[in-house]
Amino acid sequence: MKISIRRSRRAAVAVALGSVLALTATACGDDGSGGGGGDSGAEGSGKGEIVFWDNNGGVRTDSWKEVIADFEKANPDIKVEYVGIPSTDYQSKVDTAIQGGGLPDVGGVGAAMLAGFAAQNALEPLDDRLAKSSLNGKLNEDMVTSLKAAGGGDDKLYSIPTSANNGVLYYRTDLFKKAGLDEPTTWDKFYEAAEKLTNSGKNEFGYTIRGGAGSIAQALDAMYGQSGITSFWDSSGEKTTVNDPKNVAALEKYAALYKKVTPAADLNNDFTKMVAQWDSGTIGMLNHNLGSYQDHVKALGTDKFRGIPQPVGSAGKRVQVSNPVDGMGLFKSSKNKEAAWKFIEFATSHEENSKFNEAAGQVPSNNDAAKDAWISKAEPTKLAAAALTDGSTTIVQLPYYLPDWNTISKADNEPNFQKVLNGDMSAKEFLDTVAGQLNEAQAEWTERNG
Repeated sequence: MKISIRRSRRAAVAVALGSVLALTATACGDDGSGGGGGDSGAEGSGKGEIVFWDNNGGVRTDSWKEVIADFEKANPDIKVEYVGIPSTDYQSKVDTAIQGGGLPDVGGVGAAMLAGFAAQNALEPLDDRLAKSSLNGKLNEDMVTSLKAAGGGDDKLYSIPTSANNGVLYYRTDLFKKAGLDEPTTWDKFYEAAEKLTNSGKNEFGYTIRGGAGSIAQALDAMYGQSGITSFWDSSGEKTTVNDPKNVAALEKYAALYKKVTPAADLNNDFTKMVAQWDSGTIGMLNHNLGSYQDHVKALGTDKFRGIPQPVGSAGKRVQVSNPVDGMGLFKSSKNKEAAWKFIEFATSHEENSKFNEAAGQVPSNNDAAKDAWISKAEPTKLAAAALTDGSTTIVQLPYYLPDWNTISKADNEPNFQKVLNGDMSAKEFLDTVAGQLNEAQAEWTERNG
């Protein structure tokens, strides 16, 4: 069944407008009022209060509060109000504020949701500000290019990159050694280990699968990693490869892990629950990204686990989907854009960007920060950087430029993925549904930008 993306978008906006999520009715800039998507804002005095929405609240709260304290010390005439929003709620919060008012001055804007916000005219283009800034030439060009491409087709920069992530397979070295297992460097070894490390009677499992929020991105990584398909679109550029028979077979095999070698609780686990479960239990492997490295170090130390690049396929080649670059956007409705931009500049400066990403375990966007000594000491970050530059890995670029990408890859289809895990929907039906939505979104985008 072909599902209308336009209908989906209208429904999403309706839900957002009817949401009872409590928005923070605080001052945005000098005049104490938060605008909506159509508000053009003002440069302001460069002093006073600004509001910052963190798109991964809770997980990164302490790190951001440290950056904010440093900023306020260096800029005593500017105060930053921090609002931490869980990643699962962030898009709906921003969409609601775009329609009804209450947007912050600055917010986390990663590649996955950037096009949707830009399409609603909510973000300030930052090209001219960056060109005149001390940051000019100091930011990783690949990250800047990635965010430009994600903006929706007008080649403008709507978000200043803060960090890049990468998929990681974490595994318990102590459990592998005890079981006499090889490192899970291939998909065959991954599946072998998942089965051998499972003893459900003793609450021991070989793997934890992500069934809750964020599940589809992880499933896509497993699919393309096994199928070896290296492009998200076919040669016409109009049809996605998501439902290619090789990807269907890969998803069938991957989804069959649920409850066979994984805890039943995985069905509803987002990344925070999944990570906490792995850190506190006896589960052999976890797919996540660089961002949870420090959590594992705190829970397990550095001698009981490793974080390695994703397994290679049968052809000896590693294929993985792109992880969205994260960044900071300046909302067009801000009444104090000058102060807001100062905060973005400060947060992405060498010292602050390095400090933030060391805590997060991610790759800094500031080129000087990326040369700091801590990177070589954080093994998963070091290995990820090598895998992305040594020719061993092919990246399947996800279509972050589609305004509907975040909705399609999250709210529209996460419930269906749970049905796949439970055996209530086939992998083919699930992927055909996703493909139909993506192909329609791509056609709309091509028509609009062609």
